[in-house]
Amino acid sequence: MKLKKHNRYAYSPITERQDFTWPDGKRLAFYCALNVEHFSFGEGLGHTPTAPGPQPDVRNYGWRDYGLRVGIWRIFDMMDELKWPMCHLINASVCEEMPQIAARIRQRGDEPIGHGYTNSERQSDMDEATEAAMIAHATKTVAESCGRRPYGWMGPWISETAVTPDLLQENGYTFVMDWPSDDQPFWMKTRKGRIMSVPYPIEINDTPTMLSRAQPATDFSRMILDQFEEMLRLSQKQSLVFGVSMHTFCTGQPFRLMQVRQALEALAKHPGFRNVWVTTPGQIAEYAEKLPAECVI
Repeated sequence: MKLKKHNRYAYSPITERQDFTWPDGKRLAFYCALNVEHFSFGEGLGHTPTAPGPQPDVRNYGWRDYGLRVGIWRIFDMMDELKWPMCHLINASVCEEMPQIAARIRQRGDEPIGHGYTNSERQSDMDEATEAAMIAHATKTVAESCGRRPYGWMGPWISETAVTPDLLQENGYTFVMDWPSDDQPFWMKTRKGRIMSVPYPIEINDTPTMLSRAQPATDFSRMILDQFEEMLRLSQKQSLVFGVSMHTFCTGQPFRLMQVRQALEALAKHPGFRNVWVTTPGQIAEYAEKLPAECVI
Protein backbone atom coordinates (compact mmCIF):
# COMPACT_ATOMS: atom_id res chain seq x y z
CA MET A 1 0.00 0.00 0.00
CA LYS A 2 1.32 3.44 -0.94
CA LEU A 3 0.18 6.86 0.20
CA LYS A 4 -0.54 9.58 -2.32
CA LYS A 5 2.40 12.00 -2.58
CA HIS A 6 2.61 15.70 -3.34
CA ASN A 7 6.08 15.31 -4.95
CA ARG A 8 7.01 18.86 -4.00
CA TYR A 9 9.82 18.05 -1.56
CA ALA A 10 11.59 15.03 -0.08
CA TYR A 11 11.84 14.14 3.59
CA SER A 12 14.74 15.95 5.29
CA PRO A 13 15.36 15.68 9.06
CA ILE A 14 16.44 19.03 10.45
CA THR A 15 19.27 17.27 12.30
CA GLU A 16 20.91 16.13 9.05
CA ARG A 17 21.17 19.52 7.28
CA GLN A 18 24.32 21.58 7.03
CA ASP A 19 24.43 24.28 9.68
CA PHE A 20 24.26 27.96 8.79
CA THR A 21 23.73 31.32 10.46
CA TRP A 22 21.56 34.30 9.64
CA PRO A 23 23.17 37.74 9.00
CA ASP A 24 25.77 38.86 11.56
CA GLY A 25 26.05 35.33 12.89
CA LYS A 26 22.54 35.36 14.40
CA ARG A 27 20.70 32.07 14.88
CA LEU A 28 17.03 33.05 15.17
CA ALA A 29 15.13 34.99 12.50
CA PHE A 30 11.98 36.71 13.78
CA TYR A 31 9.13 38.34 11.89
CA CYS A 32 5.61 39.66 12.54
CA ALA A 33 2.91 38.96 9.96
CA LEU A 34 -0.35 40.87 9.74
CA ASN A 35 -3.25 39.34 7.81
CA VAL A 36 -5.16 42.19 6.15
CA GLU A 37 -8.35 40.54 4.93
CA HIS A 38 -11.54 41.78 3.28
CA PHE A 39 -14.86 39.98 2.91
CA SER A 40 -17.89 40.04 0.67
CA PHE A 41 -21.12 41.21 2.31
CA GLY A 42 -23.87 38.66 2.75
CA GLU A 43 -22.05 35.75 1.10
CA GLY A 44 -18.96 33.61 1.19
CA LEU A 45 -16.56 32.61 3.94
CA GLY A 46 -15.56 34.63 6.98
CA HIS A 47 -14.14 34.38 10.48
CA THR A 48 -16.71 34.62 13.29
CA PRO A 49 -16.22 35.29 17.02
CA THR A 50 -19.76 34.06 17.68
CA ALA A 51 -22.15 31.62 16.01
CA PRO A 52 -22.77 32.64 12.38
CA GLY A 53 -26.20 34.02 11.66
CA PRO A 54 -28.37 34.03 8.54
CA GLN A 55 -27.14 36.19 5.67
CA PRO A 56 -26.67 39.05 5.65
CA ASP A 57 -24.80 38.34 8.89
CA VAL A 58 -24.19 41.96 9.84
CA ARG A 59 -22.88 41.16 13.32
CA ASN A 60 -19.97 39.06 12.14
CA TYR A 61 -19.38 41.10 8.98
CA GLY A 62 -19.18 44.27 11.07
CA TRP A 63 -16.78 42.59 13.52
CA ARG A 64 -14.44 41.73 10.66
CA ASP A 65 -14.77 45.22 9.18
CA TYR A 66 -13.70 46.66 12.55
CA GLY A 67 -10.25 45.25 11.82
CA LEU A 68 -9.87 47.45 8.73
CA ARG A 69 -11.55 50.57 10.16
CA VAL A 70 -9.92 50.47 13.61
CA GLY A 71 -7.78 47.45 14.50
CA ILE A 72 -5.15 47.77 11.81
CA TRP A 73 -4.35 51.37 12.75
CA ARG A 74 -3.72 50.38 16.36
CA ILE A 75 -1.44 47.56 15.23
CA PHE A 76 0.43 49.96 12.93
CA ASP A 77 0.99 52.27 15.89
CA MET A 78 2.17 49.41 18.12
CA MET A 79 4.71 48.31 15.53
CA ASP A 80 5.86 51.91 15.05
CA GLU A 81 6.51 52.10 18.79
CA LEU A 82 8.51 48.87 18.65
CA LYS A 83 10.34 50.12 15.53
CA TRP A 84 9.91 46.71 13.91
CA PRO A 85 9.06 45.91 10.29
CA MET A 86 6.02 43.84 9.35
CA CYS A 87 4.87 41.83 6.42
CA HIS A 88 1.26 42.18 5.31
CA LEU A 89 -0.61 39.21 3.89
CA ILE A 90 -3.04 41.44 2.08
CA ASN A 91 -6.15 40.76 -0.01
CA ALA A 92 -6.05 42.71 -3.27
CA SER A 93 -9.58 43.99 -2.64
CA VAL A 94 -8.21 45.92 0.37
CA CYS A 95 -5.84 47.74 -1.97
CA GLU A 96 -8.67 48.56 -4.38
CA GLU A 97 -11.09 49.91 -1.80
CA MET A 98 -8.95 51.19 1.10
CA PRO A 99 -6.01 53.18 -0.29
CA GLN A 100 -5.17 54.59 3.14
CA ILE A 101 -4.04 51.13 4.27
CA ALA A 102 -1.73 50.66 1.29
CA ALA A 103 -0.38 54.17 1.86
CA ARG A 104 0.56 53.33 5.46
CA ILE A 105 2.28 50.14 4.28
CA ARG A 106 4.29 52.22 1.78
CA GLN A 107 5.09 54.82 4.42
CA ARG A 108 6.44 52.16 6.78
CA GLY A 109 8.37 50.41 4.01
CA ASP A 110 6.70 47.12 4.93
CA GLU A 111 6.66 44.02 2.78
CA PRO A 112 3.41 43.02 1.01
CA ILE A 113 2.66 39.31 0.63
CA GLY A 114 0.13 38.17 -1.96
CA HIS A 115 -2.99 36.81 -0.24
CA GLY A 116 -5.54 36.40 -2.99
CA TYR A 117 -8.34 38.80 -3.83
CA THR A 118 -10.62 38.19 -0.84
CA ASN A 119 -10.89 35.81 2.10
CA SER A 120 -14.52 35.21 1.18
CA GLU A 121 -13.23 32.43 -1.08
CA ARG A 122 -10.74 29.58 -0.95
CA GLN A 123 -8.11 29.37 -3.65
CA SER A 124 -8.42 25.58 -3.53
CA ASP A 125 -11.92 25.81 -5.06
CA MET A 126 -10.67 27.39 -8.32
CA ASP A 127 -9.87 25.76 -11.64
CA GLU A 128 -6.43 26.47 -13.08
CA ALA A 129 -7.48 29.28 -15.43
CA THR A 130 -9.46 31.07 -12.71
CA GLU A 131 -6.63 30.69 -10.22
CA ALA A 132 -4.01 31.95 -12.68
CA ALA A 133 -6.13 35.02 -13.47
CA MET A 134 -6.71 35.71 -9.77
CA ILE A 135 -2.98 35.49 -8.98
CA ALA A 136 -2.11 37.83 -11.86
CA HIS A 137 -4.76 40.38 -10.88
CA ALA A 138 -3.89 40.27 -7.17
CA THR A 139 -0.18 40.65 -7.92
CA LYS A 140 -0.69 43.67 -10.18
CA THR A 141 -3.10 45.34 -7.75
CA VAL A 142 -0.89 44.90 -4.68
CA ALA A 143 2.22 46.02 -6.56
CA GLU A 144 0.59 49.22 -7.80
CA SER A 145 -0.94 50.07 -4.42
CA CYS A 146 1.86 49.11 -2.03
CA GLY A 147 4.71 50.45 -4.15
CA ARG A 148 6.47 47.11 -4.59
CA ARG A 149 5.39 43.82 -6.06
CA PRO A 150 4.94 40.84 -3.76
CA TYR A 151 7.39 37.98 -4.18
CA GLY A 152 5.79 35.87 -1.45
CA TRP A 153 2.31 34.35 -1.37
CA MET A 154 -0.06 32.78 1.12
CA GLY A 155 -3.42 31.63 -0.19
CA PRO A 156 -6.68 32.78 1.40
CA TRP A 157 -7.38 30.35 4.26
CA ILE A 158 -3.91 28.88 3.56
CA SER A 159 -5.44 26.96 0.67
CA GLU A 160 -3.93 25.66 -2.56
CA THR A 161 -4.89 23.69 -5.62
CA ALA A 162 -2.65 20.95 -6.99
CA VAL A 163 -0.93 23.52 -9.24
CA THR A 164 -0.65 26.58 -6.98
CA PRO A 165 3.16 26.41 -6.49
CA ASP A 166 3.55 26.05 -10.26
CA LEU A 167 1.38 29.07 -11.02
CA LEU A 168 3.12 31.17 -8.39
CA GLN A 169 6.60 30.37 -9.70
CA GLU A 170 5.44 31.10 -13.25
CA ASN A 171 4.09 34.49 -12.06
CA GLY A 172 7.48 35.52 -10.66
CA TYR A 173 6.97 34.48 -7.03
CA THR A 174 10.06 33.27 -5.21
CA PHE A 175 8.51 31.93 -2.02
CA VAL A 176 5.27 30.57 -0.59
CA MET A 177 4.01 30.48 3.02
CA ASP A 178 1.25 27.86 2.78
CA TRP A 179 3.26 24.88 4.04
CA PRO A 180 3.90 24.86 7.83
CA SER A 181 6.26 21.91 7.44
CA ASP A 182 9.48 23.20 8.98
CA ASP A 183 11.30 25.75 11.15
CA GLN A 184 13.71 26.50 8.29
CA PRO A 185 13.14 27.51 4.67
CA PHE A 186 13.20 24.69 2.12
CA TRP A 187 12.87 24.31 -1.65
CA MET A 188 9.75 22.95 -3.34
CA LYS A 189 9.66 21.57 -6.87
CA THR A 190 7.49 23.20 -9.53
CA ARG A 191 6.80 22.13 -13.10
CA LYS A 192 9.15 24.82 -14.45
CA GLY A 193 11.66 25.18 -11.62
CA ARG A 194 11.39 25.62 -7.87
CA ILE A 195 9.93 27.89 -5.22
CA MET A 196 11.00 28.34 -1.60
CA SER A 197 8.78 27.61 1.39
CA VAL A 198 9.24 30.10 4.24
CA PRO A 199 7.92 29.00 7.66
CA TYR A 200 4.59 30.51 8.69
CA PRO A 201 3.09 29.98 12.16
CA ILE A 202 -0.14 28.02 12.40
CA GLU A 203 0.12 27.79 16.19
CA ILE A 204 1.55 31.21 17.10
CA ASN A 205 -1.37 32.71 15.26
CA ASP A 206 -4.16 34.71 16.85
CA THR A 207 -7.21 33.29 15.04
CA PRO A 208 -6.60 29.55 15.59
CA THR A 209 -5.74 30.29 19.21
CA MET A 210 -8.40 32.78 20.22
CA LEU A 211 -11.20 32.01 17.75
CA SER A 212 -10.95 28.32 16.78
CA ARG A 213 -9.80 27.10 20.21
CA ALA A 214 -11.40 29.97 22.18
CA GLN A 215 -8.30 30.47 24.32
CA PRO A 216 -7.94 33.83 26.09
CA ALA A 217 -5.54 36.51 24.96
CA THR A 218 -3.39 35.79 28.01
CA ASP A 219 -2.78 32.29 26.63
CA PHE A 220 -1.68 33.71 23.28
CA SER A 221 0.69 36.11 25.02
CA ARG A 222 2.18 33.24 27.01
CA MET A 223 2.52 31.14 23.83
CA ILE A 224 4.54 33.91 22.14
CA LEU A 225 6.91 34.11 25.10
CA ASP A 226 7.24 30.33 25.47
CA GLN A 227 7.84 29.87 21.75
CA PHE A 228 10.57 32.50 21.83
CA GLU A 229 12.34 31.05 24.86
CA GLU A 230 12.39 27.52 23.46
CA MET A 231 13.30 28.52 19.91
CA LEU A 232 16.11 30.70 21.23
CA ARG A 233 17.46 27.62 23.03
CA LEU A 234 16.94 25.32 20.04
CA SER A 235 18.58 27.78 17.66
CA GLN A 236 21.91 27.08 19.31
CA LYS A 237 21.87 23.83 17.30
CA GLN A 238 20.06 24.95 14.14
CA SER A 239 19.28 28.42 12.84
CA LEU A 240 15.50 28.80 12.90
CA VAL A 241 12.60 31.03 11.87
CA PHE A 242 10.12 32.33 14.48
CA GLY A 243 7.01 34.10 13.25
CA VAL A 244 4.04 35.68 15.01
CA SER A 245 0.84 35.98 12.99
CA MET A 246 -1.93 38.49 13.68
CA HIS A 247 -5.23 39.44 12.06
CA THR A 248 -6.59 42.98 12.09
CA PHE A 249 -9.99 41.97 13.48
CA CYS A 250 -8.60 39.66 16.18
CA THR A 251 -5.43 41.19 17.65
CA GLY A 252 -6.87 44.63 16.80
CA GLN A 253 -9.42 44.28 19.64
CA PRO A 254 -8.07 46.36 22.57
CA PHE A 255 -8.09 43.61 25.21
CA ARG A 256 -6.14 41.32 22.88
CA LEU A 257 -3.87 44.09 21.64
CA MET A 258 -2.77 44.80 25.20
CA GLN A 259 -1.67 41.19 25.72
CA VAL A 260 0.14 41.00 22.39
CA ARG A 261 1.81 44.35 23.03
CA GLN A 262 3.05 43.15 26.42
CA ALA A 263 4.44 39.96 24.90
CA LEU A 264 6.24 41.75 22.07
CA GLU A 265 7.64 44.37 24.44
CA ALA A 266 8.93 41.56 26.66
CA LEU A 267 10.68 40.02 23.66
CA ALA A 268 12.31 43.33 22.81
CA LYS A 269 13.65 43.62 26.37
CA HIS A 270 14.85 40.01 26.61
CA PRO A 271 18.66 39.76 26.92
CA GLY A 272 18.74 37.14 24.16
CA PHE A 273 16.86 39.34 21.71
CA ARG A 274 20.03 41.16 20.72
CA ASN A 275 21.04 37.92 19.00
CA VAL A 276 17.79 37.78 16.99
CA TRP A 277 17.46 38.93 13.38
CA VAL A 278 14.26 41.03 13.20
CA THR A 279 13.27 40.73 9.58
CA THR A 280 10.54 39.83 7.05
CA PRO A 281 9.78 36.63 5.10
CA GLY A 282 11.10 38.16 1.90
CA GLN A 283 14.46 38.94 3.48
CA ILE A 284 14.58 35.40 4.89
CA ALA A 285 13.91 33.91 1.45
CA GLU A 286 16.45 36.18 -0.23
CA TYR A 287 19.14 35.23 2.28
CA ALA A 288 18.30 31.51 2.23
CA GLU A 289 18.42 31.42 -1.57
CA LYS A 290 22.16 32.20 -1.37
CA LEU A 291 22.95 29.48 1.17
CA PRO A 292 24.61 26.21 0.14
CA ALA A 293 22.19 23.59 -1.17
CA GLU A 294 22.93 21.35 1.82
CA CYS A 295 21.37 23.96 4.14
CA VAL A 296 18.00 24.46 2.41
CA ILE A 297 16.47 21.04 1.70
